[in-house]
Formats: sequence, C-alpha cells, structure tokens
Amino acid sequence: MLKWFATMMNKSRSDGVRRDVSYGDDRERILSLVRLMGDEVCIALSDSLASLKEGNVELARKVIDRDDLIDGMETDVNRECLASIAIRKPVRDDLRFVFAVLKIATDLERIGDQAVNVAERALTVSKYPMLKPLVDISKMTEISINMVRKALRSFFDRDTDLAVHVFREDKQLDRIAGALSEELIEMMAEMDKGDKDGITVATELLLTARHLERVGDHASNVSERVFFMVRGERLKEVILGKVPETAREELLTKNLRGLTDKK
Repeated sequence: MLKWFATMMNKSRSDGVRRDVSYGDDRERILSLVRLMGDEVCIALSDSLASLKEGNVELARKVIDRDDLIDGMETDVNRECLASIAIRKPVRDDLRFVFAVLKIATDLERIGDQAVNVAERALTVSKYPMLKPLVDISKMTEISINMVRKALRSFFDRDTDLAVHVFREDKQLDRIAGALSEELIEMMAEMDKGDKDGITVATELLLTARHLERVGDHASNVSERVFFMVRGERLKEVILGKVPETAREELLTKNLRGLTDKK
C-alpha cells in the first residue's frame, strides 16, 4: 500500500489540471463506496441474528464467508481516499472529509467482524437447546443496526444533531447488555455443575451481548467522526463541556503573551 501511495504521489506532480477538475467525482465515488459498505454491514448484522434465533447454520456460514467482501470494500475505500490525497491534495474541509472516511471505513469493517463473531456464536448455539427467548439479544441487534444506519445518515447528510443522538443512544445499548449479562451470570450460578450444555449456551449468549455492545461502540465512533468532520470539534468535549484542544492552546498562548508583556 505504501509503494502504491508513493506511485500516486509521483503521478500527482504531473497531473495538476486533473486534480482541480475531478475532486467532486472522487467525493461521489467515495460516498457510493461507503454507502455500499454500510448496507452490506447492516445485512451481515441482521443475518447473524437470524442465524442465531433460527439455528440456521447455513446462514451463519454465509455471514462468515461474506466478511471477505466487507474487508475488500474497506480496501477500496482506503485506496480511493489515499488516491484523493495524493492526486487532489485536499485541504481543510475536504481533508477532514477524507480522513473521516478512512476512520469510518475502519469502524464499518470492525462492525462486520462483530457480525461474524455473532454468526460463530450461532454455529455453537445451534448444537444445543436454546436457554431462553432471545428477546434482549433481538432488541440489542435492532438498536445496534439502527445506530449504524443513523450514524451513516448523519455522515451523508452532515447532520451533527443526529450524530449526537447516536452517540447518546449507545448508553441504552450498554444498559441492556449489562442487564442481560447479569441475568445470564445468575442463571449460570444456579445451574447444576453437570449442565455443560446450559453453561455453554449461556456463555455464548454473554459473548453475543458483548459483540453487539461493540457494534454500538463503533457506531458511536462513526458519529464522533462525523461531528469532527463537520464542526472541527470533538463531540465528547462539546457534550461534557470540556475546553477543546484549540481553545486550550489559544488560552495558553494568550497567558504566555501576558506574562511576556509584563516583563
């Protein structure tokens, strides 16, 4: 990848006209790739839950096999972004857009990995009687998929209010995961030590809850990328009322100047 990037940098030195004319096309191509990748990730999440609920081994294996497609999409997005940097040399807002996309693609790829993890749990659980109705797991999957979709919509629409909503929604997912984990641990504590099947299923469901919680974390990450891309501020700092880094630097510079003037 580094060798390829160096080649693109060399090419850009002799392609100045194209750099000025075609940046809009680059942007649209990147947006299309992110949209396709986001759709594929949400399908993987939905299918992984279905495979768990239905004990559908074939569907679980399909989710696992299609992970290579999502990985390839991340590579395509990265190539387009790096080519844009090398050839177009974007600045300010455009550069923030490119770097946001690079990070968002990474989060989407990791969400795809979590879908694979859920599918792998489904393969194990399919061998045993279900321990309990998957109401909480279903709710977590619904919330996590909606978070991913809304985070992506905030990106395409440059909607910082929606990004903040997604960021806050992650706490709801954490609460459900925490309650489910406590319930499963209590069930395991009450099980007969010889109930290996029940312990195995409970453990797999605990892991599933953790995987879905991680999906929410990555969706929250996407919302933070969007907020910074649009406003140039860190979402956590704005919400928590912290002073942004730039403001701290300005304040420090002002204080230093004041000390110098006194001397």
